Amino acid sequence: MAKIVILGSGGFGLSLAIMAEHCGHDVTVWSKFQSEIDDIRSHGEHVQKLPGVPVSESIAMTSDISCVKGCEVLIFGIPSSFVRDVAKAASPYVDDNMVIVNTGKGLEEGSLKTLSEVIKEEIHTDKLVVLSGPSHAEELARCVPTTIVAASENHDAAELVQREFGNSYLRIYLNDDVKGCEIGGALKNIIALCVGICDGLGYGDNTKAALMTRGIHEIARLGKACGANIATFSGLTGIGDLIVTCTSMHSRNRRAGILIGQGVSPEEAVERVGTVEGYFCCKAAYDLSRRLGIEMPITEQLNEVLFNGGDVRLALGALMNRPQNYEEI
Repeated sequence: MAKIVILGSGGFGLSLAIMAEHCGHDVTVWSKFQSEIDDIRSHGEHVQKLPGVPVSESIAMTSDISCVKGCEVLIFGIPSSFVRDVAKAASPYVDDNMVIVNTGKGLEEGSLKTLSEVIKEEIHTDKLVVLSGPSHAEELARCVPTTIVAASENHDAAELVQREFGNSYLRIYLNDDVKGCEIGGALKNIIALCVGICDGLGYGDNTKAALMTRGIHEIARLGKACGANIATFSGLTGIGDLIVTCTSMHSRNRRAGILIGQGVSPEEAVERVGTVEGYFCCKAAYDLSRRLGIEMPITEQLNEVLFNGGDVRLALGALMNRPQNYEEI
């Protein structure tokens, strides 16, 4: 039995807590908001994020960040925009023996860093693991068979995560391409937003397939420029995560995109849906592509729609009317 602390009491943080408790581990969940903890305890579940999924009383919950002290595995299960602040708050309680796990998917606005890079700036560790792949919290918490990837430059740390969290409904593969896994996990949210917009416009499966296919090429192009292994984008953290996020109504990115396609402003769509990582990641990815001199036409057009008042139909027209050429494989 391992002592595990999970930072974040949202859907994915709680789904990991439930799974870890099923595996027999000693689990504590931290939330910045005591009111959220009180609501979960009062209802026995997270009514908004995981309705119908009981949260056991054996899972400890606290708003005291010092709960990090002495744990063996520390998991970040929070939105990307809060990762740096929480890592900074947790850092005084982290020791060299801890394995740090990040499950967030995004890029930090401004610095354009991946979340593992952000965490490493605040917590000096050589035992950081990225847990990523097609894994909706709504299904993971209900023991729906799921496969994900534990990516790390530290093989022993990745193996520990694989061993302690793998079970009959969660299969974990190892990968040493941390950069590729993070780029795939972050940028698939951008494509899912675009797919949702086309759904909202009433377009069909042809359009969706085109966006997903060209989208993974766009993601891989940026990933390669960042030093990632191109093969990673054919795996679970690339095409796998892209498929699940673009096709499922569990996906907040797709749902926000549908609203935008139906005429709702991007700002209101995000407010209605909640955390929409693709909204925040889009500008960072676009800025990074410009810094690296990488062509990312889908991301560029979404950036116009989200932040410059661009019309969604004109954006799609701009993509369809680009110069004809050979398909890039």
